[in-house]
Amino acid sequence: MRFTFGFTDDPFDKPPCRGCSSYLTEPYVKCAECGPPPFLLCLQCFTRGFEYKKHQSDHTYEIMTSDFPVLDPNWTAQEEMALLEAVMDCGFGNWQDVANQMCTKSKEECEKHYMKHFINNPLFASTLLNLKQAEEAQQNETAIPFHPADDPPRPTFDSLLSRDMAGYMPARADFEFDNYAEWDLRDIDFVEDDSDILHALKIAVVDIYHSRLKERQRRKKIVRDHGLINLRKFQILERRYPKEVQDLYETMRRFARILGPVEHDKFIESHALEFELRREIKRLQEYRAAGITNFCSARTYDNLKKTRDEERLKRTMLSEVLQYIQDSSACQQWLSRQADIDSGLSPTVPVPSNSGRRSAPPLNLTGLPGTEKLNEKEKELCQMVRLVPGAYLEYKAALVNECNKQGGLRLAQARALIKIDVNKTRKIYDFLIREGYITKA
Repeated sequence: MRFTFGFTDDPFDKPPCRGCSSYLTEPYVKCAECGPPPFLLCLQCFTRGFEYKKHQSDHTYEIMTSDFPVLDPNWTAQEEMALLEAVMDCGFGNWQDVANQMCTKSKEECEKHYMKHFINNPLFASTLLNLKQAEEAQQNETAIPFHPADDPPRPTFDSLLSRDMAGYMPARADFEFDNYAEWDLRDIDFVEDDSDILHALKIAVVDIYHSRLKERQRRKKIVRDHGLINLRKFQILERRYPKEVQDLYETMRRFARILGPVEHDKFIESHALEFELRREIKRLQEYRAAGITNFCSARTYDNLKKTRDEERLKRTMLSEVLQYIQDSSACQQWLSRQADIDSGLSPTVPVPSNSGRRSAPPLNLTGLPGTEKLNEKEKELCQMVRLVPGAYLEYKAALVNECNKQGGLRLAQARALIKIDVNKTRKIYDFLIREGYITKA
């Protein structure tokens, strides 16, 4: 005789008794020698010694019951199943409804038991961790795993971030794509006395409307499949690539509408790998040209090269300082300007120089990606600062987002966000304040 866990507390989920065809209630008896299907008997038929075909009354048997503890001595297996079913029916956190459905435990007992044994149980946690690690290991064997945006931000309607998210509305899980397409149909009415030309025109309007619906669905599918809803998260993922691959990523983004998300990522990753291989080949060629034949000598060569570059940079900086020292007026203005920068002010005093060096010409923006997204003032800024439009747009988005979070932005915070020349950062910061994109803290 053995005690075995039964089916469920619902008698309709179990086969009927073979002897009297009544619905089984726990405890009941299962023959250990007959089956499948299982040969089940109620206690009344079992005590009468019911026999049927091959089943004999002296066969070994199992008592099917759920009246024994599993995780807690005060909770039976039947109550464990009832708790899980109640949480599934009522939802996690609705402990009063769970207790009402169970009828045998209070609200506090249900919550405490569920949190202890099914949420904070280290055995279950380790099992879930192993499953997660196994899943990650399986994903690592594939080429490039694709993760769509799962938690998009919720910007205000018609804001800059809302436009970057293609008008996505998280509450409706839909996009603001061509919302006025139906306006062309609101006044169309097909009547019998329409002429052939008028009828054909109305049909053409309906066909145009159908084509706009198809285009709307196509754009939604591209944005959803490629995970473009959270544009900020998408840009952060792009920054893991080198600068050359980032430019390629920006250029090849228009082809994402043709390829699927995984195929497009494979395409970009293959070019990133090619870039890494070319850079490694160039490094090895440099070693060979220097007469290096082993990696131990290569490490010494790299250290010496780094030291030479640092010394060359120091000599360049020293020559620039000496130019200012030779002119007392320029030296005094340079010191005042640096003091203003350190105090967070925007210096207005130019630094004259008698060295005869001409300033660099304005940057030519023709053909550079992102130029079409700039207005005239932004184009002028990029030309004077010699900053490519793509980098300016990235810096602008970072400063605007940080300003919206903090309620204002200081120059020191802008320099911490943008790791470029401090003078360029100051000019971008002053321009964005002057144009009203950000405000001072």
